[in-house]
Amino acid sequence: MNFTEEKLKERLAGKNIGGFVRYFREIDSTNIMACHLARDGAPEGTIVVADAQGKGKGRLNRVWQSPPGSNLYVSIILRPSITPPAAPQLTLVAGVAVADLLAPCCPGKVTIKWPNDVLISGKKVCGILTEMHSSAQGVDFIVLGVGLNINMNREDFEPALRNTATSLKIETGKTHDRIEVISGLLNLFETWYKVFLSAGFPGVRDAWLRYADILGRQIRVVFREDTQTGVVTGIDDDGTVVIKDADGTAQRVIAGDVYLLKE
Repeated sequence: MNFTEEKLKERLAGKNIGGFVRYFREIDSTNIMACHLARDGAPEGTIVVADAQGKGKGRLNRVWQSPPGSNLYVSIILRPSITPPAAPQLTLVAGVAVADLLAPCCPGKVTIKWPNDVLISGKKVCGILTEMHSSAQGVDFIVLGVGLNINMNREDFEPALRNTATSLKIETGKTHDRIEVISGLLNLFETWYKVFLSAGFPGVRDAWLRYADILGRQIRVVFREDTQTGVVTGIDDDGTVVIKDADGTAQRVIAGDVYLLKE
């Protein structure tokens, strides 16, 4: 099936998440466009989809490689009635939806790397970027961006990424219909989003932990100039990872890049 605006709208018609589609052959960033649309009043569930991105946004101002004709680049406009501190938890919610989508294709190989990556066989296949806009009244809107490598070949990745990144095609040996992938992803995200709105992150935590590969593992977390090291003991109700350092002191990990240490 051709990945076109018409086909997308036909496949997603009537959905709460994805019922309104803005499609671009190429755009700087779906997240940037979604933020503009949200400020102009676009309703919750509106999605911005691009076949290619010129300046795909990753976490911590990194660039997400976004070639045409192969992957999924989508941003979802959300308007939840939550407090600003709860907004980052939606990254974890989306991670569960992506993992649920990929797990049937790659049984036993899909893991979530806190806070925003999904891996297959230890290689990154998906990145998630959540951006919140708030006012004195609370959360105005949240833009949730997902970049998922679907049909890229190994040689399509930049040389520096070939040992750390992967795609669904590489892992399964076959090409996947991107219309079906986005439809499945939005269905799963809507399911978990409803759970999150009714029960908060505690309603999602067990599912997240089933995919997490860090529980009981020694990790190093690097955020700017700060480094934390310890054994992961769990994840709090607010989505914060808890580690125990060498002195046995519990520490909460708010943000950063996580590295598994050799045991």
